[in-house]
Amino acid sequence: MLNIGCHLSCSNGYLAMGRQAVKLGANTFQFFTRNPRGGSVKPFDRADAEALNVFMKEQAFAPILAHAPYTLNAAAADARVREFAYRTMREDLERLAYIPNAMLNFHPGSHVKQGTDVGVRLIADMLDEVYTSELPTTVLLETMAGKGSEVGRRFEELRAIMDASKTGDRLGVCLDTCHVYDGGYDIVDHLDDVLAEFDRVIGLDRLKAIHLNDSKNPMASHKDRHEKIGQGSIGLDATVRIINHPQLKRLPFYLETPNELDGYAAEIALLRNLIRQP
Repeated sequence: MLNIGCHLSCSNGYLAMGRQAVKLGANTFQFFTRNPRGGSVKPFDRADAEALNVFMKEQAFAPILAHAPYTLNAAAADARVREFAYRTMREDLERLAYIPNAMLNFHPGSHVKQGTDVGVRLIADMLDEVYTSELPTTVLLETMAGKGSEVGRRFEELRAIMDASKTGDRLGVCLDTCHVYDGGYDIVDHLDDVLAEFDRVIGLDRLKAIHLNDSKNPMASHKDRHEKIGQGSIGLDATVRIINHPQLKRLPFYLETPNELDGYAAEIALLRNLIRQP
């Protein structure tokens, strides 16, 4: 079975997202924990979270994915920006503790000319401070395209964060197909080699989720421009190999393609029909 969903708006609440996912043919979904370009957040509704928990169990949902806002940058040079990252990550983890079937994904951050080593240390410092043992949610580092001073383009950079943080053994990875392709990993013609490299550097047991996107730009462009499935430089054939790969097909896939809800429904149906039966 293909575990697949798309990005949904949290504006109507947790349970509403679960019901919307089912209408789209999904059995999981992703959502932003708060305003993705800012930081404002609605009051937490514990009853709504508990209703979602019941619904997900009834519908046999795969884990859902909460996405931290883009404004979260623990590697920033500005101490005020780092303080926002600490506060936001802690608050999001405290809320997600009430949704056991959720993981939290975040962009590691941008070092802003401080250098990758400094960026790695600052990200690890944030995790050590806020990701304490009583918070049960699995936290995922997302693979990045390498735009600007982003940390996380190379697998080695994600591994460095894990090694630098006291919480490193609790961290996982969300592999974004557009990002790794734009970052220089050839998942079109050499998917097995890329996965072998991931396993050597990080370990495939740490791979917990996949953002399934096509790319508007060629490999190693470092642009981070998502495209609809089959309409970009990754293409449909490569996407079929990804969702059917024996080392990946057990994972939850989350679409972040430039779509409205009807477009997501069409992509979910298309991908389900492309699953090869054992």
